[in-house]
Amino acid sequence: MNIYLFIAGILCILLGVVHSTLGEYLIFKNKREKGKLVPSKSTELKERHLRILWATWHLASLFGWCIGGIVIQIALAQHIESYTIFLEPITYTMFLTSILVFVGTKGKHPGWLVLLTIGILIFIGN
Repeated sequence: MNIYLFIAGILCILLGVVHSTLGEYLIFKNKREKGKLVPSKSTELKERHLRILWATWHLASLFGWCIGGIVIQIALAQHIESYTIFLEPITYTMFLTSILVFVGTKGKHPGWLVLLTIGILIFIGN
C-alpha cells in the first residue's frame, strides 16, 4: 500500500464531507423553506441562481469523493506505475485548485491548504 496516496485519498473524502456539511450550515441553512431540501430564499440572488449554486456546491464535494476513491484504489493497487496516467492530472488539479481557492479567498479559506497537501502527497506517492 502506498501510504502517501492513501492519506491523500482520505483527505479528499474528508474535505468533501466538511465542504458539504459546513456549506449547508454556514451558507444554505437560512436560505431554505422549512421542510425543503433545496434552498430557494434569497434577497441577493434569483431562486434559480441560488438553486444551481447549491447544486454546484455539492457537486464539488461529490467530485472530491470520487477523486478520493480513485486515489485510494490506486494506493491499494499492486503496481501503481500503471496508474501514473491518472495520478498526474489529479496532482495538477489539486495544485491548481489550491491556487484558485487561495487567490479567490485571499488565503483566508483553509481549503487551499488541504488541496495543496493532497497535491503534495499525490506527487510524493507517485
